Amino acid sequence: MSDELAVECDVLVVGGGGAGMFAAVAAARNGAQVLLLDKNVVGRGGATIMAQMTCASALGESEPDNPQLHLEDTLSAGRGLCNENLAAILCEGSPERIRELAGWNVNWARSEDGKINQVKAPGHSRKRCVYVDFLSTGAAICAALRNKTSRDGKIRRLSNVTVTDLVLRDGEIAGAVGIDVPTSAPVKIKCPAVILCTGGMTKMFQRTTASNNLCGEGIGLALRAGARIIDIEFLQFYPNGHLAPRMVGLDPTTWEPTRVKLGGRLLNGKGEEFLHRYGEAEGGSYDTARDILTTAIYKEVEAGRGSPHGGVFLSFQHIDEQKLKDALGPVIEIFERNNINLTRQAVEIFPIAHYQMGGVEVDSDLCSTVPGLYAAGEIAGGANGANRLSGNALPEAMVFGERAGAKAAQYSARNTTSRWDDKLAQPHVDLIRQTAERNSGDGPSPGRLMAEVKALMWGKVGAFRNGADLETARTRLRTMRQGDLDALTIAPEPGFNTSLVEWFELRNGLLAAEALASAALTREESRGAHQRDDFPAADDRFLANQRMQLEGNDLVSEFRKVRA
Repeated sequence: MSDELAVECDVLVVGGGGAGMFAAVAAARNGAQVLLLDKNVVGRGGATIMAQMTCASALGESEPDNPQLHLEDTLSAGRGLCNENLAAILCEGSPERIRELAGWNVNWARSEDGKINQVKAPGHSRKRCVYVDFLSTGAAICAALRNKTSRDGKIRRLSNVTVTDLVLRDGEIAGAVGIDVPTSAPVKIKCPAVILCTGGMTKMFQRTTASNNLCGEGIGLALRAGARIIDIEFLQFYPNGHLAPRMVGLDPTTWEPTRVKLGGRLLNGKGEEFLHRYGEAEGGSYDTARDILTTAIYKEVEAGRGSPHGGVFLSFQHIDEQKLKDALGPVIEIFERNNINLTRQAVEIFPIAHYQMGGVEVDSDLCSTVPGLYAAGEIAGGANGANRLSGNALPEAMVFGERAGAKAAQYSARNTTSRWDDKLAQPHVDLIRQTAERNSGDGPSPGRLMAEVKALMWGKVGAFRNGADLETARTRLRTMRQGDLDALTIAPEPGFNTSLVEWFELRNGLLAAEALASAALTREESRGAHQRDDFPAADDRFLANQRMQLEGNDLVSEFRKVRA
C-alpha cells in the first residue's frame, strides 16, 4: 500500500453523477474551490446517465402549466409524507435548470414551432415531461455537465476515489477520509463542507435498474457522522422492469417509456387486462402511479395469474407495425437483434428495485442535521414522500444539486478557519490500512457476503413485506454488520483491490440496509412504495415521517409530524 495522500478544498462533492456535477458547477460559480470525486469515473456512473426519457418541468410549452400544478401532482404521489417546502423547491427550480441545460447544448426535443416538446407521464395532470430522445436524456445531461466541470478551473475532478468516513470536529464537518482505488492508499481531504451525492441503495437488491455502484454508502456515511435520515423505508420498485425474454443492449427500464408512449397493454398470464381491478379505467393510456402499478402486478402473480417467468405480459401486438417503427426508431433494431418482434409477441415484466425516496434529512438549504454536511439528488430525503412522481428524479438531481452547491460554497466562505485535525482522521486511516492487510484468514470474500445481502433484501425487504420477514432481515443484517464483516478476507492486491473497496461498501451499505429493514418493520401500515401484507391499509397514525439516527451502535427511530 502506498503512502497516504492529502488534498484540500472549500467544498468536497462525493459522487460524480448528475447531482454531483451540478453541485460542483454551482459551488464553483459561487467562488469555492471544489473537489469532485467518484469511486468510479466522474460523469460516467450513478443513476442520471441511465435515465432514458422523461424529466418533469412545468415549462408550459405544450399546454398551460405552472410549478404549483406540478407541486400538487408531486404531493399527491407522495401519499401525504412529502416535505412540501422541498417539493416546492424542486418544482419551482426545474424550469430554470432545463433552460440552463438548453444553453449548455442539451438538445431537448422540440415541436415544429420550436418550442420544447412535452409529454404526459403517469401521475401528471399536464403534458409536463421534457426529453432529448427515447433513450438518451440522462446521457445528454451528463455529457453537458462533464463538459462544464472539465472546463472550470475551480473544479478538480478525481475518479477512482471512494470515501470511507467523514471527519468531524465538535460535531461539525472537518473533512473526509477515503481510498485511492488504483493504489489502495488512504486519502485525507481537508474541507469545511461536504455534499453527499451518492445516490440510493439499489445495489443491495438482486434485481435493479440502476448502476451497480449505488449501495447506500452515503446513508452509512451520514449516519456514522451523526446525521438523521428520514423515511428510509420507502424504496420505489420500477413496475415495468424487463424479465423475459433475454435482452442485451437495453437496460431493464426500457418498457415504461415504451408503454406510456405507445399505449402498451398489460396482460396477466391468462391474457387478460387487469389494471381495472386496481383502480385503473379499462383501456386508455394506463396513467397509473408506480406504487399502484407495482401492487397490481404483484397481486396478479400472487394470485396465480402470472406469466411463465413469474411476471406479467406487456403487449404491443395491437399497434400497427409502421407506427411502432416510427415511434421507436433505431430501438426497434435493438429489439430485432434480441429476436423480439413486438408485432408478434409480448414481453414479460416484473417490478425491480429502482429509486430511494427516503434519505438524509435536509433543510431548505439541503443541509443535514450536521453543520457542513449537505445532500443532493436521490440521497436527499423528504421531497418525494412515500412515492416519487414519475419524471421527478432528474429535476431532483439538478435542482437540489445546484442548490446544495451554492449553499455549501456560502457556508465554506463563512467558515474559513480549518477544523481539520490529523488526530481525528487517524483512526479512519488506520482502519483502511488494517483492512487492506486482512488477507491471511480463511473467511469469505466481501463479494460472497454482498451476494447474500442482495438475496436477503430481495426476498425479505422487497416491494411486499411482512413483519416476520422484516425481523429476519433486520436481525441478519445486524449480525452481518456487527460480526460477519470483521470475518471477511481481503485479497492481497496492492492496487485496484476490489475486495477492499467492497468491504467498505458493505460497512456503510449494511448500515443503510439495516436502517431500511428496521424502518419498514416499524411502519405498520401500507403507504406508497411501502406495502405490508400484514398491515394492508394506510393508517392515519403513521401519517408522519420516520426519522432515524445511529446512537452508539444501534439505529433508533421516531415518528414526527410531517414538516410543511
